[in-house]
Amino acid sequence: MAERKSGAVAEYRDAPVGEPILQVRGLVKHYPLTQGILFRKQVGAVRAVDGVDFELGAGETLGIVGESGCGKSTVAKMLVNLERPTAGEIRYKGEDVTKLSGRALKAVRRNIQMVFQDPYTSLNPRMTVGDIIGEPYEIHPEVAPKGDRRRKVQDLLDVVGLNPEYINRYPHQFSGGQRQRIGIARGLALRPEIIVADEPVSALDVSVQAQVINLMDRLQSEFDLSYVFIAHDLSIVRHISDRVGVMYLGRIVETGTEAEIYGHPTHPYTQALLSAVPVPDPEAREHRERIILFGDVPSPADIPSGCRFRTRCWKARERCALEVPLLAVPAVFRYEAGPAAHGSACHFAEEKQVVPPETTETPETPETPETPETRETPETDRGPHEGAGEGTGGTPYTTPGTSLGKIPDEPGDEPQ
Repeated sequence: MAERKSGAVAEYRDAPVGEPILQVRGLVKHYPLTQGILFRKQVGAVRAVDGVDFELGAGETLGIVGESGCGKSTVAKMLVNLERPTAGEIRYKGEDVTKLSGRALKAVRRNIQMVFQDPYTSLNPRMTVGDIIGEPYEIHPEVAPKGDRRRKVQDLLDVVGLNPEYINRYPHQFSGGQRQRIGIARGLALRPEIIVADEPVSALDVSVQAQVINLMDRLQSEFDLSYVFIAHDLSIVRHISDRVGVMYLGRIVETGTEAEIYGHPTHPYTQALLSAVPVPDPEAREHRERIILFGDVPSPADIPSGCRFRTRCWKARERCALEVPLLAVPAVFRYEAGPAAHGSACHFAEEKQVVPPETTETPETPETPETPETRETPETDRGPHEGAGEGTGGTPYTTPGTSLGKIPDEPGDEPQ
């Protein structure tokens, strides 16, 4: 496992977390555009994902960020084989998953699970919580014998901070944060090695987001998990990720460690994204430069030639329209050992500090053991002051604008 950040200031890390457990090479997904009624003819394609490359180390968290529509969720679906790629490779422990089918694919899927974005629609309203979490055991009966499944489901509920006695309740009896915990428990049922989390907190209230992120952080240590964490909230990705990939219009345009991307971005798009992040310190906000992009994101059905960001980039030159920039260490930083020497798909990459440096550290908060009094309860049973945030070890994530420490108590899991 990678060593987590102990305070607000991140250390520069240049060593991989572990051997690659997942390798993605040249991943492509094009959706055909057709016309005609009787005789349909393909006239183009929506290039949702257009050549994505990355690796995931054992015990590592890879964060993928970008605007809506850049292809993040499509990548997630291809990783768990919910979508078949048009081209490219997805290698799990050296084996190309895209070429598998039948029992071989079923065996791989057991080790790569997914947590979905919407906790309200990803759970079957006609099934009890016990049936939802226990359904993977029906598909993979070798993991848990029938007589042992109820106990395993109750153990999973306890692990994610829910009362095991609620095994016979239905999803509508839980709040949004609790439903997402149920989704996480379902993802853990088969003890996978990789969890693909597709914006798991974007549909939740801000205070509940912090609870779910801290839960995922704790579970990663307990179960030795590797995460592909997809989000558009840069502060959440910064907290949980070891490495970050920035996507734009179907491709990763910059990749590096958390410290490299947030402290030393070199791609203009990454710099623009970071400049839009709210800063709680008024003095720091006054002195930082805000980068405003003009124009709209091009259609993935009509991608610009050369660099696909050039239509909105203030550095664009003639070369940008003629040559496609490769995702590699820019030549200007190639012989340096500093944090600016990381992958960036830009012909004119240069280092620019956009996010104000954090200079204060907060001591770690000791772990608070969970008791029946602090355990979350469904909305139907919750009193006016129940549902306080959970405490975890290390440096828990807090809501934006608060210091790094234990999540403050909130009167309820979500706004009533």
